[in-house]
Amino acid sequence: MTSATAFQPPDVLQPVLTGLRERFPDAVTEVAGHRGEVTVELDRAHLVEVATWLRDDPAARFRLLADLSGTDYLKLDDRPERLCVDYHLYSFDHNMRLRLKVRVTVEDPHVPSVTGVWATANWHEREVYDFFGVRFDGHPNLIRILMPEDWKGYPQRKDYPLGGVDVEYKGAHVPPPDTRRYKGGWTST
Repeated sequence: MTSATAFQPPDVLQPVLTGLRERFPDAVTEVAGHRGEVTVELDRAHLVEVATWLRDDPAARFRLLADLSGTDYLKLDDRPERLCVDYHLYSFDHNMRLRLKVRVTVEDPHVPSVTGVWATANWHEREVYDFFGVRFDGHPNLIRILMPEDWKGYPQRKDYPLGGVDVEYKGAHVPPPDTRRYKGGWTST
């Protein structure tokens, strides 16, 4: 990539990114962006201290964890850390957004919990655990939030078998996805 086409983070985020690199030189593994959105990929061992700094430092003040989500990158890249947790942050003080990304393997899907930094992470972490199997170490109540407690597997992983539950609706029948035949539109039969 040439310097003319290289990603340039917005000016408002430069003090934050400089502070991250200076204060946590071993934590930041990559800084990337697209259309003005900046993503900082972190080593999971430094997540809580980086998150605390981003919340408390006057140049950052990311006091809102707007969203926390999971992604499975199976077959999308060659990295062994195919599971990813994204933290979407917002600073009211500086009107800026930042995304943190932590990647883990399926064999060791452990990430430190940030519920002590942002209380709203509680339910978000439970949802990522429920659907992707990422275990948030230190979470106060890491149990399934949407799937039944006895559910086997993690349904948002790319290797989870496509299937479904045969469902009856009033006046319509929707078969499981693996038995559907597309007929140019949904019908009631």
